[in-house]
Amino acid sequence: MALDSAITFAEPLAYLAAAVIAVPLFKRFGLGSVLGYLSAGLAIGPYGLKIVSDADRVLHVAELGVILLLFLIGLELKPSRLWTMRRDIFALGTLQVVLTMAAMVLLFRAIGYSMPVSVIAAGGLALSSTAFAMQILQERGHSSLPFGQRAFSILLLQDMAIVPLLTLVSLLTPRTAGTAGLLPALGEVAAIAGAVGLVVLTGRFLLNPVFRFLADVKAREIMTAAGLLVVLGAASLMEVVGISMAMGAFLAGVLLSESNFRHTLEADLEPFRGLLLGLFFIGVGMTLNIGLLFSYWHLIIGLALATLAIKGLILYGLSRLFGSTNSDALLIAATLPQGGEFAFVLYAAAIAGGIISSTFASMLSAVVVLTMILTPVVTIAFDRIVKALRERGLAEEQMESFIESRARVVVIGFGRFGRMVAQMLEAEGIEITALDNSPQRIREAAKVGFKVYYGDAARADVLKAAGCDEARLIALCMESQTVMHRAVEIIREEFPQAKLYCRARDRLHAVELIHSGVDFQIRETVESGLVFGRHALIELGTPPERVKEIEESVRKRDDERLELEVKGDMSGSLELLAARPRAKSSG
Repeated sequence: MALDSAITFAEPLAYLAAAVIAVPLFKRFGLGSVLGYLSAGLAIGPYGLKIVSDADRVLHVAELGVILLLFLIGLELKPSRLWTMRRDIFALGTLQVVLTMAAMVLLFRAIGYSMPVSVIAAGGLALSSTAFAMQILQERGHSSLPFGQRAFSILLLQDMAIVPLLTLVSLLTPRTAGTAGLLPALGEVAAIAGAVGLVVLTGRFLLNPVFRFLADVKAREIMTAAGLLVVLGAASLMEVVGISMAMGAFLAGVLLSESNFRHTLEADLEPFRGLLLGLFFIGVGMTLNIGLLFSYWHLIIGLALATLAIKGLILYGLSRLFGSTNSDALLIAATLPQGGEFAFVLYAAAIAGGIISSTFASMLSAVVVLTMILTPVVTIAFDRIVKALRERGLAEEQMESFIESRARVVVIGFGRFGRMVAQMLEAEGIEITALDNSPQRIREAAKVGFKVYYGDAARADVLKAAGCDEARLIALCMESQTVMHRAVEIIREEFPQAKLYCRARDRLHAVELIHSGVDFQIRETVESGLVFGRHALIELGTPPERVKEIEESVRKRDDERLELEVKGDMSGSLELLAARPRAKSSG
């Protein structure tokens, strides 16, 4: 039994050990985690130490990482923001695919391949790797920069392009030539439209009520399962009608980008995305056939370098044409020159259709993997080039792509207290992100026009997903002292850049908050009690000047008492309370 268990866990142990050794080592030398995962896969794969023999099985499972990556990207893109990117997606992205394919077709024709073979080979190499490029952008903190947004637009179009490319394979397949007609094509279009419509309707009318119900019953693990069900369900539906699973997941993410449960979903699914994406990179590294590389090294290396050069030049030229700065265009060219994971799908379909041989497909796959391996190296080299150009004044500094330059505030707890805080901030036009763990309060806030997200303030991953790592101020307005205590600890440790303002329930809670180092605290009843007392005095005939004097005296004594209590002097605080201010004699 023990031996069987050891054999069963041999492959997972190999993946973990290879990643734990390779990734930190490569990051230590500034080469990035992607190249570390690739090298780990190459080392343990069928063409390395042969610890793992079936790379295709690994890739099949690890594709879930790519699917989750696209879903999480979709969560960050509201439909309105996606609409503003339409020029880069459809114009720039389409031109990049078409021009790259045309140039690569000419290259393959010059080598001596037939037109159908050249078109399919060029189509696969024209597509970049969304997983690789986005991992590099996020790892280097470039995804929010203008060139990162433009690079993502190109990747999004490339993901869409797999559908017409697969259709092209079916048209070029000898045994199906002449059989395709108008009705089958219209049927495919109708199926795609129906699937997209079903995903849109489900996302708009069904998902929020379902997640609200799950939040009401406090089943956190079931919410995670529901999130995975949404992603995989949308991805599978898209695959059935011929669209890539990644595009289905992306569409589901966009539809949930305005959901109240967006931040919790992001926090729950992020760990799965990270692990599975790392496994995907390992699987890609395992597919590099070293024997084939040695046999056709001149052709494979030549095609890999040509792909990097041709795609890089086209990306640079088009980016400049569409308004990118010199440095941004260079960085786009350095990030997207590799072949992509959809090339494997395209070449597999072409083998099944009898267009290309399995040997040639293996060579093309080796070219794709080699371009992936070289991309982090190219990116590092281009970074140095851009840095040198900036030092000489020949390239511009990178600037964050902020839509509005307003302060970011996260308000946690949206009861009566938090709602008043939000009204004050929004009256000044300050952007806020509001969180609460009560579906009922979220519904009540929606009725009066406030967008509140579901989230647990005692979870660091949820707070990060809500933007606390970029916030200038975090306002804790919840009622639970236990939750607030945990939230204060997390925020002080994880998000030290943010000022921390807290609502205190009473004097003892205020003292506790001061000891924990918050930047500001206030008891929820202080100001309302003072205002109430002020109006009562006026109604009883006290002159306004005397009312002001009394209010200032009470406020001062309250501050002095609190200061003594913070120091632990409770007796001194009680003495101040006993020595109340007396009314002035009329004589």
